[in-house]
Amino acid sequence: MRVAIVGKGGAGKSVLAGTLARIVARRGTPVLALDSDALPGLSLSLGSGPDPIEPLLLGATERDADGRWGWREGIDATVAIERFTTAAPDGIRLLQRGKVSVAGFGAITGSSKAFWEVAHRLADAAAFRDWALIGDLPGGARQIAEGWAPYADTYLVVAEPTMQSLLTARRVARLASSRPGPAVTLVASKVKNDADLRRIEEFMGARAAAVMPREPAVAEAERLGVALIDHAPDSAAVQAVEGLVAGLEAQGAK
Repeated sequence: MRVAIVGKGGAGKSVLAGTLARIVARRGTPVLALDSDALPGLSLSLGSGPDPIEPLLLGATERDADGRWGWREGIDATVAIERFTTAAPDGIRLLQRGKVSVAGFGAITGSSKAFWEVAHRLADAAAFRDWALIGDLPGGARQIAEGWAPYADTYLVVAEPTMQSLLTARRVARLASSRPGPAVTLVASKVKNDADLRRIEEFMGARAAAVMPREPAVAEAERLGVALIDHAPDSAAVQAVEGLVAGLEAQGAK
């Protein structure tokens, strides 16, 4: 299973990514979670808490004499995953691009370069051939257009029933569909009733493969900064992701 999760910011992408990764890992598949968002999210949704300093910032890359970023000696994409990922529950390994601070994006240029290199070599890395790859992309279309998730064979487009979310979801779905190879799958999020689901599906012109309801447990988990699967393992949202995993596994087995 190799998926990239996309949509508008705040639609529930990180909750979906973290819950999806935990469920897949519990089924016995090693999981590498990839967080290319420069804002906090996936580590909390995985249940590992915030990392004060992302490991890629601690020495994966260096500048050459011309000021260009590259790997430090002895490090490549495979070594970077072995050294610079952090542990998350259920045996998941988490690789983070880096989080922007008051220092701005310039402070994470090196780690962004390293993350990009890893993402573009995963598909051919023998060491991770049997791993599930689950990427959480930032809101909007930029990283899809720039090819930040070339490892993905499926884009999960998350849409909630607001016009801003739907417009973004439709745009990113079209961008993802324009790339050769990956499938595009709709996930309806924060759904209160049948009318919400109809609105999402009619606007997107597709059936939702999973419906994550708007329920207090999801908001509580996000407010507390904990994983939904730990906070409310029997919630309808977790059950929806379990169904999504089963569907993706069946699709991959065909």
